[in-house]
Formats: sequence, C-alpha cells, structure tokens
Amino acid sequence: MISISIRQLTKRFGATTALQGLDLEIAPGELFFLLGPSGCGKTTLLRSIAGFYIPEEGKILFGDEDVTTLAPHKRNTGMMFQSYALWPHMTVAQNVAFGLEERKVAKDEIKRRVSEALESVRMGAYAERRPNQLSGGQQQRVALARALVIRPRCLLLDEPLSNLDAKLRLEMRAEIRRVCKEFKLTTVYVTHDQKEALSVSDRMAILDRGKILQVGSPREVYRRPTCKVVADFIGETDFIPGKVVSAGGGRAVVDTAIGRFEGVPGNPAAAPAAGAAVTLSVRPECWTLHREAQAGNCVRGTIGAAIYLGEIAQYDLLAGAQHLKIIELNPRFIEQAARGEVFARAEPEDVVVLTE
Repeated sequence: MISISIRQLTKRFGATTALQGLDLEIAPGELFFLLGPSGCGKTTLLRSIAGFYIPEEGKILFGDEDVTTLAPHKRNTGMMFQSYALWPHMTVAQNVAFGLEERKVAKDEIKRRVSEALESVRMGAYAERRPNQLSGGQQQRVALARALVIRPRCLLLDEPLSNLDAKLRLEMRAEIRRVCKEFKLTTVYVTHDQKEALSVSDRMAILDRGKILQVGSPREVYRRPTCKVVADFIGETDFIPGKVVSAGGGRAVVDTAIGRFEGVPGNPAAAPAAGAAVTLSVRPECWTLHREAQAGNCVRGTIGAAIYLGEIAQYDLLAGAQHLKIIELNPRFIEQAARGEVFARAEPEDVVVLTE
C-alpha cells in the first residue's frame, strides 16, 4: 500500500487550465473517488497520476517517491478505462497475461498469477473464452483482473461501470470494493455517478473548473456541503435564499421569505456573520410534514403535486413563491396530502447555511 500526494498540481492544454494548483492527500489502502461535472478536471487528474499527462507545475508523490515526470510503464499502476480495451483475438487468460509478458515474467509465474487474478474476480472458469463470448459485466471483471495481475502500487479507474446496465452496475460496485479491500490497494476512481461514489468510496473529492471544492467521507460531503455547487451536485436539495440575523456557537439564525430558520454553517472555517447573504440547503428527506404549525424551522404551504412510489412519496410544496421538494419515507401523509394547508419542518442539524 502507498499513499498518493498531489502538491500544487497545475495542468494546461494550450490556453485552457485543466487543473489549478491542486493539493490532495490519499491515504494508503484508501478507495478515493474523484467527482464533478463534465470538464471539471477529474479525468485529467487521474491521467496525470497515471503518467499520461505531465503537469506544468507541482508534484505527484507515490509514498516518498516523486513520480511527476516518470513514464507510465515505470509507475507500476493498474489502469482500467471506460472501454475495457480487451484484445478481441486473445483469450481471457492471454489478455490478463499481456502485462506480465511485457515485463518478461517467467512463464510458470505468469500462469500462476493469471489464475490467481481470474479467481479473485470469479472468472477462473472463463480463461479460454474470447471477449466476444462474454457479457459486459464479465468483460469488466477481466479488465479488473488484468489491472490486478501486475500487482500495481495503486489502481486507477476511469468510469469503469458506465457501459453496464443498472443491475450490473449495482453488482460491480460491491465487487470492485471487495477486490480493492482484499488486495489492500490504494485506489483512485473517477465517476460522475453520485450513488456510485456514496456507496463505494472511503472518501471523495468534488472538483469544479480545475479546483477541488471539498474533500471528505460520503456522509460528510452529503450532510455538510461547504458550498452551493457541492450541495447541488451531490444528491438533491432545496435552496432557500436568506440573510443572517445572528450567528455563534456553531449555529446561525437566518431570515428568509418563507420564515426564520436555525441551521449549521456548511463551512465552519468561513461561518457567516450577521447581515450576510446566505443560501440554506435542506435535503428533501429532511423535511417532515404536519397538519399543525410546529415550533421553529417550520414552513406553511400547500401540496402542488404528490407522487406515490411505494417505499417513498414525493411532494412539491408551494410556500409562497418557493417550491420545496419533500420526500416522505414509508409514506402515510399522501392520502390527505392534496387537501388544504400543510406545514413542513426541518431540524436545525439538517439546515446547512452556505455563504455566497
């Protein structure tokens, strides 16, 4: 296991700056995700770690070794691409063995390690098949085995599940996590799929326009986004503009057009002062619906639409000019939701105060 350190990394393509002075620490054995909208720099960062791009400024360290300008084949990283890039004329075993043959490993050792790698991804019975005889999920497992067989210092994954259907993606999320933890691999994983990142990662970084906006565990990033871009990108949320009335003790009281709210700063290091313009972020599942007014953090409105989905119900609450999306788990309110005035309340811990 190795750590990966990114220090003041800058990468440009002509006049376009893809990465701007990035700093990032990835711990040994960590399953680390890079997320963000298209063009945010996540794939550029992954390819810089792999050695396909050489940055104009900054350093990349594997442990204590500076690999910033080292050629890709000398970094000993395992790489999985969005397209599995399997050789169609080779068998599964031959595809997996290719990297070892290039490294001049002895034939007996190649045979043993290929067998171990295929067994680790549960593809041992398919060694003599060709890629066109496999399903998408099976090809994905072969590509993973090929990356593992060289015993890489770290594993780099570039949207490896994007070509699979929804059911296979769910299955392979768990499989990739199992394999990475079993092999104790430091893993960097690029995806645009929020659910994938929330369910698989140890930690994640959200990027936008070549900069890292926030780093944290899935729960930290989802529950305490530090800015509006992160709150909007990870999951769904209701945004409510307002102005701070008072702040202190890790809380802030905010006046909005639909009522007064108490909440917690998303970024404690930049907590808002009285008079500051802010945006409140409340996740749809954090609201509770009531027929009577509640004390504190309560909104009055009417249900504009209600959708029953079995385990949940979705409501569109009209509060003045504000539309709020509300999700009720194990729904009981929906039978009478469309009739008359209702009230929605959120706990202060679920109201995140974001500075502009």
